[in-house]
This record gives sequence, C-alpha cells and structure tokens, in this order.
Amino acid sequence: MKKIFYLKSCSTNQRILKEINPGSDVELQNIKEQNIDEKTLDMLKDKVGSYEALFSKKAMKYRSMGLNEMSLTEADFRKYILEEYTFIKRPYMINGDEVFIGNSKSVVADAVASFNK
Repeated sequence: MKKIFYLKSCSTNQRILKEINPGSDVELQNIKEQNIDEKTLDMLKDKVGSYEALFSKKAMKYRSMGLNEMSLTEADFRKYILEEYTFIKRPYMINGDEVFIGNSKSVVADAVASFNK
C-alpha cells in the first residue's frame, strides 16, 4: 500500500506533498474529510510502538480540552486520535512496509527517498 494521510488546509503538508511528488499509484487522504480508521491506526501503532508516539501534543485542542493536565493512557491516546483528526501527527505516509510520521526534515527526506525509488 502506498498512501499519504495529510491535512489539505495545512501549508506544511502541502509543501511536503510537493517534495514527495506522489505518483498515480499513491492514494491521498485528507484526514479532515476522512479521519484515520481503527485498522490503520493500529497498524501504525505496531510500526512505531505506541499511540502516544502518534499523538500530536501541539494540537490546539490538546490544551483547550485540558488533556495536558491529565495523565493519559495508551487507550486514551487511541480514543482521542480516532475521535479528532487534529490529534494525530501529520502527515503520515505509508509506502509498503515503511511508515513515515510527522514533518521533521529527516522524516520528510526519508519519505521523499522512499516514494521516489
């Protein structure tokens, strides 16, 4: 599977998509229109080790909902990601067995190299 989950309204995600320049064999999914499903989230968790590693603590709702004051469990992280698209780090990209999550320079460089093989 070749798939990129991104936020269409995010300029950083748009810049990364331009860098990757996905071909017609790559499925694009705007997470605001269609959030991640349980099966994909669980697969990503298996690849990275935890739901917390997938959770974006930079999301505005993280503080506004008071989640920063709580001690969240793995089950909590999973629940919030499935309920609200802003709680997952983005973009997240799947290229076969490889998974790339976030927008750090090293992650983007690795994703670009992988998708352009």
